[in-house]
Amino acid sequence: MKPARRDMGVWVIVPVKPLNQAKTRLSQVLSPEERQHLAETMLRHVLGVVQHVPQLMGTLVISRDNKALSIAREYGARTVQESGAPELNAALMRATQVISRLNGSAILILPADLPLIIQEDVQGIIRMGEDEPSVVISTDKHQDGTNAMFIRPPGLFDYAYGPGSFRRHIDKAREVGAEVHIYESERLSLDIDMPADLKFYSELSQGYASS
Repeated sequence: MKPARRDMGVWVIVPVKPLNQAKTRLSQVLSPEERQHLAETMLRHVLGVVQHVPQLMGTLVISRDNKALSIAREYGARTVQESGAPELNAALMRATQVISRLNGSAILILPADLPLIIQEDVQGIIRMGEDEPSVVISTDKHQDGTNAMFIRPPGLFDYAYGPGSFRRHIDKAREVGAEVHIYESERLSLDIDMPADLKFYSELSQGYASS
């Protein structure tokens, strides 16, 4: 069996939209205050999980929301303040450049809305991406978006987040000769965007609690 690689150069990037503008597609079922509370709760969950993964060198949160950045610092994360209304892919490229200057050897991009992610998911993704160059991707339940992406080394290609990003990121990784792995996880496949996602999360959470 291949021994585990001890690599302390892995960084997590967490892009965060303004918390008071989060989850607008849930407006039919949640008030603005409830949506903001949900977004903050999920952000804290993601930051709390990655904080305790020993294979990580650090976490970088990029946002234009001062409250989100303040929360990130509570968890020991570095922060990058964005101004205006930056586009996600451009913001992630900026964060990647910061990590490259910190001599990071790999990055794991995690959205702030993965309410079921656990430490074992992060460790499993890192193990899959031990070789260089490599890309590990976890998608949503529709196999459309990119719910987690690990890249070794950082900056292999320009990001292509948005509808259909799962396939685009696979194509981009293969174009640069990276070894591509798919990390399959029911926990990572859930992001809370629509009322049906919220309902499924509630049912799944109850199932985990009773098991």
